[in-house]
Amino acid sequence: MTNPASTGAATTGAATTGASMGGGAYAHESGKPLSRWTLLAFALPAAPISAMGLPLVVHLPPFYAGTLGLGLTVVGTIFMLARFWDVFTDPVLGILSDRFETRWGRRRHWIVASVPIMLLSVYMIFMPPGEVSAAYLIFWLFVLYVGWTLLTISHMSWGAELTPDYHERTRVQGAREVALILGMVLVLTLPVLIEQTNPENLAQARVASMGWFVLILLPIAVFLAVWRVPERPTPTPVHVPMKDAVKALIESRPLQIVLAADLLGGVSGGLVASMFLFLAEDALKLGQYSSLMLLGYFISGVCFIPLVLAVSRRLGKHKTAAASAVFNACTVPFILLVPEGNALAALAVWVLCGVNMAAGPFLFRSLMADVADHDTVITRQQRTGLFYSLLTSTSKVGAAFAIFIAYSLLDAIGFQAGGENTQAVLDSLRAVYVWPACIISAAVAGILWFYPIDERQQKANREILEARGLEAAAAAIAMRTGQPSDAQSSGVAAD
Repeated sequence: MTNPASTGAATTGAATTGASMGGGAYAHESGKPLSRWTLLAFALPAAPISAMGLPLVVHLPPFYAGTLGLGLTVVGTIFMLARFWDVFTDPVLGILSDRFETRWGRRRHWIVASVPIMLLSVYMIFMPPGEVSAAYLIFWLFVLYVGWTLLTISHMSWGAELTPDYHERTRVQGAREVALILGMVLVLTLPVLIEQTNPENLAQARVASMGWFVLILLPIAVFLAVWRVPERPTPTPVHVPMKDAVKALIESRPLQIVLAADLLGGVSGGLVASMFLFLAEDALKLGQYSSLMLLGYFISGVCFIPLVLAVSRRLGKHKTAAASAVFNACTVPFILLVPEGNALAALAVWVLCGVNMAAGPFLFRSLMADVADHDTVITRQQRTGLFYSLLTSTSKVGAAFAIFIAYSLLDAIGFQAGGENTQAVLDSLRAVYVWPACIISAAVAGILWFYPIDERQQKANREILEARGLEAAAAAIAMRTGQPSDAQSSGVAAD
């Protein structure tokens, strides 16, 4: 139960905070939606977040393994450990973000605090001195992930708390997603431009340009967001004990299916991402056109999101996700047919592979909402946050294993990063890029096909929850008035 007096005090304090931090207006305090300028200011930090995240998977591992000579297995192990470190710090920093409040609110001071950590670690990681050791990489990578996790969790939580309105929250997250995609597209254009200048050390110049992009954009974006967008007062969330998380994982079959599919999908995506530059530059001989492949891939994924939505409405979410995995298994082998040095053929294949790029992540998160409803029907507990935190963890664990597996496979076939490789080794590189991803995608499709919650089951779950809502409303009215009340005639909405 919320104390009205304390709520009012919190609102007054937050209003003062909003005025002192540059104005703006709370979403739906006066029944009006957030302005476009407010949405833009809030979403801006997502651009440098994604601009840093993409090189961490695609460009930095081969840069440290090949150009700086640390070796594939060493770099793969370091990046795997760093991702596991990130999985550990997520709940810790999330709790800190929830519990410590200042006059700025609960989120913005953590976002500001993350900036100097990010700037220092980005500089050290993206622009290292001439020679580095494994200890150098692991130290600065761990520091980088602390700053990145603090920034990302605080920014996502802030967005969820900007408005209580259902549709307005969609606008907020939509604006953030647009900024994320634009950040990836912009950072991918930098290597393309750098490659046209023919620098002496292409790999170093490419990575450094991405680092400078983040160093310049991040403080500007955070300043505008913190200055222009106030926080809404929100109650302190209840944290779910670890034993409840384990119990939910063990007992919920729909949850197990979604988490297993997401975990395997993360491994598959991480495998191809971590080996992409080796494949494009060494096996396919694409040279300066390598970054164009990724650009085409991401643009294709964005363009085909409406098609994925239409298919999902027709087939259902879990069958569409399964079909997407089958599509991936069928299209990735086309990479084996790309002739060396043929950039146009390679671009066509990557655009084809990008058709369903967004399908898995988008549909998995939509399925998880149905899992949460199903769990509420069974347990009468609302544990949506718990389930989404588990989904986030599986993605990170999958990515952690992927880099380690990929670089171990490359070591096993005798691939030399930045060195001379025989044609047999390059053919093996194509094979280890393609076939593990195909096998994993087929497994994901098989797992999802047995997902038990279809549209009919979900409607039945919602009817049960709405009926409970009416019963609760009737009971509340009876307690206030001392008179029994009919749930169906109470006039109180279920949701």
